[in-house]
Amino acid sequence: MTTAKPIPAVSFQTARTGSSAKPNAMGMREMQERAYNKRGEQYLLIKSPPASGKSRALMFIALDKLHNQGLKQAIIVVPEKSIGGSFSDEPLSKFGFWADWTVKPQWNLCNAPGPDEERVDPSKVRAVGQFLASNDRVLVCTHATFRFAVEQLGVEAFDDRLIAVDEFHHVSASADNRLGSQLADFIRRDKAHIVAMTGSYFRGDAVPVLMPEDEARFEPVTYTYYEQLNGYEHLKALNIGYFFYSNRYLSAIEAVLDPAKKTIVHIPSVNSRESTKDKVKEVEEIMEYLGEWQGADPQTGFHHVKLPDGRVMKIADLVDDSDPAKRAKVLAALKDPAHRNDRDHVDIIIALGMAKEGFDWIWCEHALTVGYRSSLTEIIQIIGRATRDAPGKETATFTNLIAEPDASEAAVVGAINDTLKAIAASLLMEQVLAPRFTFTPKDRGPIDDFDYGPGGYQEGQTNIGFNEERGQFHFEINGLVEPKSEEALRICQEDLNEVITQFVQDKTALERGMFDEEVVPEELTQLRMGKIVRDRYPELSVEDQEAVRQHAIAALNLTQRAKKLAGGGDAEDGEPKLNTALIDGVRKFAMDVRDLDIDLIDSINPFEAAYSVLARSMDANILKQVQAVISARKVKISPEEARDLAERALRFKKERGRLPDINAQDAWEKRLAEGVAAFARYRAEAAANG
Repeated sequence: MTTAKPIPAVSFQTARTGSSAKPNAMGMREMQERAYNKRGEQYLLIKSPPASGKSRALMFIALDKLHNQGLKQAIIVVPEKSIGGSFSDEPLSKFGFWADWTVKPQWNLCNAPGPDEERVDPSKVRAVGQFLASNDRVLVCTHATFRFAVEQLGVEAFDDRLIAVDEFHHVSASADNRLGSQLADFIRRDKAHIVAMTGSYFRGDAVPVLMPEDEARFEPVTYTYYEQLNGYEHLKALNIGYFFYSNRYLSAIEAVLDPAKKTIVHIPSVNSRESTKDKVKEVEEIMEYLGEWQGADPQTGFHHVKLPDGRVMKIADLVDDSDPAKRAKVLAALKDPAHRNDRDHVDIIIALGMAKEGFDWIWCEHALTVGYRSSLTEIIQIIGRATRDAPGKETATFTNLIAEPDASEAAVVGAINDTLKAIAASLLMEQVLAPRFTFTPKDRGPIDDFDYGPGGYQEGQTNIGFNEERGQFHFEINGLVEPKSEEALRICQEDLNEVITQFVQDKTALERGMFDEEVVPEELTQLRMGKIVRDRYPELSVEDQEAVRQHAIAALNLTQRAKKLAGGGDAEDGEPKLNTALIDGVRKFAMDVRDLDIDLIDSINPFEAAYSVLARSMDANILKQVQAVISARKVKISPEEARDLAERALRFKKERGRLPDINAQDAWEKRLAEGVAAFARYRAEAAANG
């Protein structure tokens, strides 16, 4: 029997202020009120976590646009039929609003019979046309139905209407993403209003959701995970952990699956290396581990399994699709509104491709996922299943069960990719859960509503302020380059996590940062991050690209250093301690470093804290092999890196009055000198061949 080993990646302790759920006089929660205050905007982008109330926020905004802004109709577009239920009738006036939300049954096309399909039933497309010609106000349909309707009816048919796109991260600016290109057409025509909503803070894709010029048209409303979780009434902590196992995952299940916790288990895809290739048998084995099968409930389809202590568990199987009617019965039982507030309705849900985005089971305490997930969006959606606030639920946990790399070198090289992707997801979740950072150069002055400590803001000092309510830090950084253009300013305020996502998913940066003992931190923070920013935002000036790079690496490195100081990446007694909400660590870092400058931030290896956790969790021999494999790949300086190093060497000369020395003790100065030599060599080769 194998024993799973934990990697305690993230633990977020909440303040439990109750503000997330506290309604105002109109029945709006904090996030909904923030969105409603921007209801006059033609293009609105709402970024807030799962369960923060985006659906209801849209109802408030749509009703105002229909009654007070002269729009004819509202079309709500959701990725799949099951999410259409979030937009059912709501008696909003009962809670203080001036109107109720109603959708006539024939216009909620998500309730129409038949499965979700890429090729949409023509009758649904006809129904969209009939709705547009009617005097009714609200229609709900899937992304697919809407795409085909726009293709048939044309963009102009939707003039003077609100188009609200739920789970907006499904859209992209890629030429083959039809919904993305249609939205670009709507923006060019400029006759419709668009509200875009997403619960994913990073898309994780190389292709942006919108082109920068289109995204600049949107007014963002951001409600952070920090605000959401701190504002809960019941949930005290969110824990995110990674567990390695050897051999079969089914033999490691008992180390991580606690029958006392309400759990969603996502078994691996049949194409993954974790899968046994028999998904039905895997579900049976999980139930066998739990106890003795007693049969299935004829009403719900839930399996009854008797535990050794005599308790009977109810398990919903969403994996077995051999009998569609049987699975439909289980799904219907899970969605039954009569049991929404019944904690004992079901105990464990076992799924493969279902029970992720938009799946609402407030009692879920543990999301257990077997095998890495390449999509960070998918991971954040799975974590979101467990982060609902519910009475008596004090802790939510996400566990990723990952196969430990095999001891043979060939297998190590392949398997380490899974581990690296899991670590990348952990780093991103830390960034998402951390407070937001505002960076300014030294002596720029205090920002309103920030607390700068007992002495207040001190001219000439490195000041650090904190806004407790919004969970936002203001850091002054000496030598910081400020964004000049509006687009660069927008990126620094709204999109740093997008940049950080791409950086931590950069395989070269992650491998070298984690396992190459000779790596110089600036190679990662300046060269790799610099290349990512240049490639991602080629339209920005060189100065603005450097501003974005500095802001992104500062946000990542301050979070990582804070994590280490708070105990998440280090421990004196050899036992890992879970870090708090990172606030303590950031404050400690602020006290320890009174003169914060960009050179200091650039000299921190962003992956150092993650490595120290990994080193305690992975088998030492396997870790050595991984290190040997990666260190053996000596990285040659590419022409692009040589040019970048040469440019940074010129800045070095400007600041210090001399070129970097190839024999210098300082590793970064030595690397700059090597870059200058490589650049000269490439130029000479080009001239000789020219």
